[in-house]
Amino acid sequence: MNTLLSEKHRAVRRSVRAFCERELLPITKEIDQEARFPWEVVEKMAGLGFFGIQVPKDLGGASMDSLSYAVVIEEVSRVCAGLGLCISVHNSVAVYPLLAFGSEEQKHRWVPLLARGEKIGAFCLTEPNAGSDAAGIEATAIRDGDHYVVNANKVFVTNGGIADVCLVFVRTDPNKGPKGISVIVAERGTPGFVVGDLEDQCGMRANPVSSIRLYDCRLPVENLLGKEGMGLRIGLSGLDTGRIGIASQAVGIAQGALEEAVRYAKQRRQFGVPIAKHQAVQMMIADMATQVDAARLMAYRAALLRDQGKPFSQAGAMAKLFASEVSSKVTDLAVQIHGGYGYSKSYPVERYYRDARVTRIYEGTSEIHRIVIARGVLSE
Repeated sequence: MNTLLSEKHRAVRRSVRAFCERELLPITKEIDQEARFPWEVVEKMAGLGFFGIQVPKDLGGASMDSLSYAVVIEEVSRVCAGLGLCISVHNSVAVYPLLAFGSEEQKHRWVPLLARGEKIGAFCLTEPNAGSDAAGIEATAIRDGDHYVVNANKVFVTNGGIADVCLVFVRTDPNKGPKGISVIVAERGTPGFVVGDLEDQCGMRANPVSSIRLYDCRLPVENLLGKEGMGLRIGLSGLDTGRIGIASQAVGIAQGALEEAVRYAKQRRQFGVPIAKHQAVQMMIADMATQVDAARLMAYRAALLRDQGKPFSQAGAMAKLFASEVSSKVTDLAVQIHGGYGYSKSYPVERYYRDARVTRIYEGTSEIHRIVIARGVLSE
């Protein structure tokens, strides 16, 4: 693993890990149980550049590479997956599309505020009747002079409860099918912008997931990202980047669960010896460690390809698929090693187990990723 990391990347890991163990670890159980977004820690993260990891310095960011981004997400998720998710989504599918497709005016209007963590970003694609089928969205944006009148009902919006700048996918031309989808930036506080109740989720409870609804919301034409009809292109580009983040998040969850399982196995005694001495437990730990390392290498490979300017979509899809499924397997084994205690909220593996499950669903289900991967292989 370390052969892929330069001293700069290892320094990033050490710094982020120290911060998370000092500032985040003491409250992780509390914010999970209370489903509370910890602004007191987030503000400190913002000061360290977590919300503008790959944003150029002249726009207020940390100007780091994709591998550093993967390391940051992994380390935060190792302690608190809900905040790892917040940072991943903010950077990958909110900030990145603005950098890649935004006009100079749009970049200077929104990116510095997002990069400094003064505003939080969100990606509003999913609707009650459109999930994996992104082209099936029903939200509309009708041109009215120098404004669009937007009506939308977006659900399961990560960061939704606290987001200030939202990339909203809408139909600007209902007659063009997928080519009639566009992206418009909507800001909290605009008349007609309504934040729904927070979802009472199984896992990732520190992240304020909610619906966001726009009712006859008038947004200036200047808020259109790119051109009309570019929506799916923008969305898929952002999700390509996001897969690296979610893969890294899944690795962090799995690493945290592995460490807890090892710690417990060394302390828990049965039949007169620590259970780490029992071969059955050793076999589980061996499988866990091997799978976590493999998932990490896949996530890092995708990040490195992106840094090198090479195609990374296929590698990102493979990393997200593999890491998310590894995360579920490893957290399941961590619970098994803990036995009955693993099913209790007194031990953190129960939280890791819940958090891992959704990584196989959001930003593309495992089934969708298998389709993406298969198409790539068959087209070679």
